[in-house]
Amino acid sequence: MTGRRTLYEIYWEILVFCKSPKAFTAIINRCDLNSKTGQEYIEFLVQKGYLSVQKDGDRTLYVATGHAHEYIALFSDLYQKLFDKIPGFRL
Repeated sequence: MTGRRTLYEIYWEILVFCKSPKAFTAIINRCDLNSKTGQEYIEFLVQKGYLSVQKDGDRTLYVATGHAHEYIALFSDLYQKLFDKIPGFRL
């Protein structure tokens, strides 16, 4: 499979990357997103309970919740069944 990532793949990438707390700029850089769309994706994941917000002094960090682990597992399983491989992500 080549081409653009789906919205679900981007969510998966963000959640996998945020297994430990990450800053907004780290997320958009690692997941290759622009600021506007990155903010939309992160806000959606926070609203749905897949990411939580942590404060570290004046920094805002995002970390995947237990609820996110279910999404990661389900998405990985579905992706593997469709494409006979696990989703790739350059961690």
